[in-house]
Amino acid sequence: MKFSLPSGFVKRSLASHSWLGLMTGALMYLICLSGTLAVFGQELQQWEQPRGDTFTEFDPQALETTYNELTASGVEVTHHMFVMLPTEKRPRLTISSENQTWLVHPDGTLGAEVAHEWTDMLVNLHLYLHLPRNIGMIFVSAFGAILCGLIVSGFFAHPRILKDAFNLRLGGSRQLEQTDIHNRLSVWSAPFHLVIAVTGAFFGFFGLVMGPLSQTYFDGDRTQAMAALYGAEPALAQDMEPVGLSAALTRMDEIAPQAEPFYLTIEDAGTPQQYMIIGATHPGRLIYAEQYRFDAAGNYLGPAGFADGEAGQQVIFSVYQAHFGQFGGMLSKVFYGIFGLALSVVSVTGINIWLAKRGKKDVINRLWSGFVWGAPVALALSAIAALALPLSPAGCFWAVMAAAAGLSLFMNQDRTVRILMLASAAALAGVALCHAILFGAYAAQDAALAVNLAAVLLAAGFLAAGLTRKAA
Repeated sequence: MKFSLPSGFVKRSLASHSWLGLMTGALMYLICLSGTLAVFGQELQQWEQPRGDTFTEFDPQALETTYNELTASGVEVTHHMFVMLPTEKRPRLTISSENQTWLVHPDGTLGAEVAHEWTDMLVNLHLYLHLPRNIGMIFVSAFGAILCGLIVSGFFAHPRILKDAFNLRLGGSRQLEQTDIHNRLSVWSAPFHLVIAVTGAFFGFFGLVMGPLSQTYFDGDRTQAMAALYGAEPALAQDMEPVGLSAALTRMDEIAPQAEPFYLTIEDAGTPQQYMIIGATHPGRLIYAEQYRFDAAGNYLGPAGFADGEAGQQVIFSVYQAHFGQFGGMLSKVFYGIFGLALSVVSVTGINIWLAKRGKKDVINRLWSGFVWGAPVALALSAIAALALPLSPAGCFWAVMAAAAGLSLFMNQDRTVRILMLASAAALAGVALCHAILFGAYAAQDAALAVNLAAVLLAAGFLAAGLTRKAA
């Protein structure tokens, strides 16, 4: 495939691509790396608390009794109360308020409070970069929009990019090697990267566009606009009775026998207006869930209509699945993990190319190496902090990142990379060892075993890379 563009246009595209990459590469790397791990969030939650029961069958009546006893026990009943139902993908049953979550045993009795601080830290890093949520979501979404620009400008800036798709020259000059890795991974993963970029941009910007849309189509009534999208809340006047979870769950077999319920929320909980929403996946559909509504006694009120609604509505409710790869079981997660890692490498090599073109090595090169290779160490040590120490995983993460940057200022770039690779190997091995000491046989079961094996394999990879790396 051959096409030509004016040389001036190519040069301008190349310049814009380089400057955009330089400004965004560092934070883009953190967003991509944390997002790659966040794809396996459900497995990581089980790894953090492996003693919780895993099962898919449960007694709805026992669950109803436990929920009503919990809400009557004096715990804070928040506006939304949640029940996550056990499925093959997430084989645990939990009850949550907006502030607390409890495990539920197979017999319906209440278990321990849920604790997965490290996974929460990881997801928070990906979605908000640990900034205040409203600001962080918009900020991270802006990187999704910038990534769209980088993908498009990257193709225009490299007219031979498709012709050279399989031209990978390793072991030569630093600039040529990094350019080939950057361009090859960009081409091979471009469709995936574009999906991630578009859906990532959507999360933060959706709230911003709701104002103009409500002004245009609903005379400025934002509530009416949200009701058109999500469905209007039912107007109910009910006596305050125990919530009929069992009746609602039992009716799902006749209402939507093809659907798989995976969550239940109690809206306006603790008020006479409270009602239930059961979210269920539909086979072969990309939407996150169809919602089935019930009053507090469990009487069916109707569906929200996401599964057969307008095309735009279905697209909106498919964004989460498309962004995090939650639509095809473990196979889709593995592919998302591979392509997410590729996007992380693309972010790094983009900056590496710019650094190589500068023709000199100074403090910027050293700090960049400390930043890139400090992130795996920081993630591993923050996991140990969450598991075994009374330390904030977020605080530990940023402290280690700062220490890695500081280390890079006192030694040359190659030595910094080698030390941080070996530190990553030790920290990852420490994660698996710490988990085994804390949880014993539970560390070798289900998702915990998979995560610990992954940590050991990554540790071996970092060890091999560090030992073979020159430290001149």
